[in-house]
Amino acid sequence: MNIDFHTHIKIAKISRFMPEYFEDMVEEAKVAGLTAICITEHFNTFQSMDTYDYLKAHYTYEQEHYNVRGLKVFTGMEVDVKEVGHILIIGQRDEIVSMRQQLTGFEQKPDFMPFKALMDLADLYNVIRIGGHPLRTSTPLTHHNPEQLKRLDALDLNGRDLYAQGQHPYREELEAFADSIGLPIVGGSDTHQYLQYGSVYNESKQECETIEELKTMIKTGDYETKVSIELDLKVKSASLVKKLIKTSLDENGIATGYSNVALKRDSTEVMS
Repeated sequence: MNIDFHTHIKIAKISRFMPEYFEDMVEEAKVAGLTAICITEHFNTFQSMDTYDYLKAHYTYEQEHYNVRGLKVFTGMEVDVKEVGHILIIGQRDEIVSMRQQLTGFEQKPDFMPFKALMDLADLYNVIRIGGHPLRTSTPLTHHNPEQLKRLDALDLNGRDLYAQGQHPYREELEAFADSIGLPIVGGSDTHQYLQYGSVYNESKQECETIEELKTMIKTGDYETKVSIELDLKVKSASLVKKLIKTSLDENGIATGYSNVALKRDSTEVMS
């Protein structure tokens, strides 16, 4: 299994869920060699439940993931905490929807849920908790109480941050931070535009079907985090296309020119 623990299927928080965009993302995830992704869309994104409604209407839910034309899609969300930082929560569909409902009223700064309260809420569900981009300058996790951080399942080796901060120094710093609190590291591309898929992912001999199996995979270390030799090209290219698509958003959050600005598969193959 090749799985990416940190992905988005909307171009921006302010955009609507676009089925065509989602379907393109799925196809390109498979082209990039992924067999599974975790959708960790921002919990406070515009009309956040539209994604789940679309998946429920169009695809089969098998055990604890969607089968989207052969790609395993696990559900989740990315949650802001009051003290600054982002936490990736991955779980069974109904539990993610229920947990999201419990976050009503905590969607905007300065009213984000405190870190401890979010961990207490997560304790009520069978979910995976990953510290998103823990060394990012704007949203670090390094200032949090180490005892609370130990309630996470892992830290995020983030594709965007590897590109922005330099692969070797960033990875060394992250490994030192993870060791200091006794947490493993899993890879997440932080993809918003499909050219970024495959920049960072996790390869495992296990073929996980459930959240518990994913948890066990992380806990036992039965996986290897891979960083593409083309990471810089993938992230930079995706960032440029993302900006271009965002310029086409109308007042309703719809990318009116998406079909004109999206790079189709033949363009992807040329770039890679």
